[in-house]
Amino acid sequence: MSIYLLALLIGVVAGLRAMTAPAAVSWAAYLDWLPLENSWAAFMGYRFTPYVFTALALVELIADQLPSTPSRKVPQQFGARIVSGAFCGAIIGTTAGAWIGGLIAGAVGAIIGTLGGYEARKRLVMATGGKDFPIAILEDAVAITGALLIVSAVA
Repeated sequence: MSIYLLALLIGVVAGLRAMTAPAAVSWAAYLDWLPLENSWAAFMGYRFTPYVFTALALVELIADQLPSTPSRKVPQQFGARIVSGAFCGAIIGTTAGAWIGGLIAGAVGAIIGTLGGYEARKRLVMATGGKDFPIAILEDAVAITGALLIVSAVA
């Protein structure tokens, strides 16, 4: 599979859940699925990095369930997702010596994931009679599963 497609897809995951993508990328680096040693992104495979990103991802998964959580389309949320997608895309691109292309693909993927995820969730919630919680859990499962499949495909 093309490294640019994988970078785009990890960006989509970041658009769904901003911290799930870096958590998956960090675990993949830690487990030596991603060849990042001697690169700018080597820190993603350091001993404690996956645990830090996993903790952040868990906080995000919990916070997403709270009614006070702002929309993913507000500037701060949207921006964080684009940065996360670009960052993770650059890391995936680095495995093939194409970090700039990966960065761009990841950012584009994050935009697609943010806007597409918003629309999909809104429509699914309406289709289920306004029940957001099961759709939020479904979105979490899609993001986690997608992230794992993407990072394992890079290896």
